[in-house]
Amino acid sequence: MNDIISIKSISQVHRLLKIGKPKHPFVTIISNNCIDVDITKDSYCTEMYMIAMKDEVTGTMKYGRNSYDFEEGAMLFVAPGQIISPSDTVIEKDTQGWTLLFHPDLIRRTPLGKKIHQYSFFSYDVSEALHISDTERQTLNELVQKVNRELEQNIDRHTGSLISGNIELMLDYCRRFYDRQFYTRSNESKDKIIEFETMLWDYFKNGRALEDGLPNVAYCGKKLGVSPNYLNDLLKKETGKSAIEHIHLFIIELAKNKLLGSKKTISNIAFELGFDYPAHFTRLFKKNTGFSPSEFRTIK
Repeated sequence: MNDIISIKSISQVHRLLKIGKPKHPFVTIISNNCIDVDITKDSYCTEMYMIAMKDEVTGTMKYGRNSYDFEEGAMLFVAPGQIISPSDTVIEKDTQGWTLLFHPDLIRRTPLGKKIHQYSFFSYDVSEALHISDTERQTLNELVQKVNRELEQNIDRHTGSLISGNIELMLDYCRRFYDRQFYTRSNESKDKIIEFETMLWDYFKNGRALEDGLPNVAYCGKKLGVSPNYLNDLLKKETGKSAIEHIHLFIIELAKNKLLGSKKTISNIAFELGFDYPAHFTRLFKKNTGFSPSEFRTIK
């Protein structure tokens, strides 16, 4: 099994890659063609955010328990605490790709620091990487060049906020590009929604709820072969509702059928649907219908 190397600072990254001292303690941009050391023998856990644009890089990378084929061409986003494992990676000397790394301390007191958690693609699996067009690539390259120009200047009190602002704009563009990716893969997305609904039917039909409780988004994503955040974003783009909203609405429809189609007690129905406590079922039902379960049974 490969060793896991913990990377805690920008300086440590530069020492590992043998590329000299960084120009800023909390952020760096590394051209893929300057990486001339063997980084494929170990796994890495970084305390920094990473945004990487592939260009003329072949091989695979394990990310969590999944593998990503660089041949596909894409951008990859990694959040602090995640483990990546390059494997059989070949980097061409004339590549134009780059990797941007920044420590959370860079953005801690900036607007980006307050909204970084909103960029859910940092928690996507690598198989859900962002595929970009030439025009989109150019837009992101221009922003990276702006960050690079700031790094070339002497650090002053404006440096951090200007770099953070450009990174924020880059991430906003990436969110737009991901929206485009969802829409251009609309048929694939619709198929995934059908799989999602079928999976929920099977879960309750086979009595899994009684044994294992309510299905959560993590379980659904795993069964569908996608990350929880990706499933949530896909459903929002296609339907306007989050994954947990879909699960709750599905449960409410089942509950309505059970309430009107049987004489089972409300407690028994709650347990059959996977609730640990009937009060939780009553609260969710009333929130979504405006009626308590007992009130719903009396509606003519």
